Amino acid sequence: MLTVTFLGTAGSLPTPERSPSAVLVNREGEMLLFDCGEGTQRQMMRAKTGMMKLSHIFVTHFHADHILGIPGLLETMSFQGRNEPLTIAGPIGTTDMVDLFDELVYHKQKFPINALDLLPGDVLRRDGYQIETIKTAHSVRSLGYCLKEDSRPGRFNRSRAVELGVSPGPLFGRLQRGEIVDVEGKTVHPKDVMGPPRPGRKFVYTGDTRPSKEVEDASIDADLLIHDASLADDMSDWALESMHSTAGEAAKLAQRAGVKKLVLTHISSRYSEDPSSLLNDACRHFPEAIVAEDLMKICVHLREK
Repeated sequence: MLTVTFLGTAGSLPTPERSPSAVLVNREGEMLLFDCGEGTQRQMMRAKTGMMKLSHIFVTHFHADHILGIPGLLETMSFQGRNEPLTIAGPIGTTDMVDLFDELVYHKQKFPINALDLLPGDVLRRDGYQIETIKTAHSVRSLGYCLKEDSRPGRFNRSRAVELGVSPGPLFGRLQRGEIVDVEGKTVHPKDVMGPPRPGRKFVYTGDTRPSKEVEDASIDADLLIHDASLADDMSDWALESMHSTAGEAAKLAQRAGVKKLVLTHISSRYSEDPSSLLNDACRHFPEAIVAEDLMKICVHLREK
């Protein structure tokens, strides 16, 4: 299971409908938080996601609407008796940010906090997947993130295995694990009975950014792309000046990259109640685009190819 919960979808200013940026990924029970705007812990409570299984917070940049929720979230987990370590990762300066929070707020946090300064192209290997950082184009030092699962073995062809003389039982399991087996003097290789490898899931979160080649390359064939779409296309000059993207620009990038699903987020307060103009701009280039709403959930399913 890989579930994405949109805890905050607002642009720089929160509105009654939208909280500041925060996206929670639950992958097989492990929770990863991407950005942590003000009020994120309350949004987690409203969404009933829990927070104690959170293993990482990935920060895209240090603008206040992306980090001010961190102190409160950590304090709440501490009050609830958390002992497990938590990693906070982000651009260069993340360790300084965590040290500052520790000095001003935490006063010797009850559980370990590991801070990581990352550069574009850094890879964090995890059990069954990896997180790769993406160079993004914003007004300050910033990163995007790509979660990419390991490929899965191909489907096991049971009937073909029986034709080759392999009896159901332990030998089936050995072939599925990639082992060669001998059957009555005949060698059977896994490739004889296994289909081609199947892809794992791929999730990309841009944070605040202009459209860029780096984001497009990282998003190729992604199952889900969550892209900055702060403004409608008729405000493209302001998007360029503020180093954000329009909905149409995000959709064009998604179309070129061949992503399966595009979700527009970081919605300017001018569209908070009615984001239809953003959706219309995006759907001209990517008909399946949707606009994120607070507490919306998306399940990203495994696919065969």
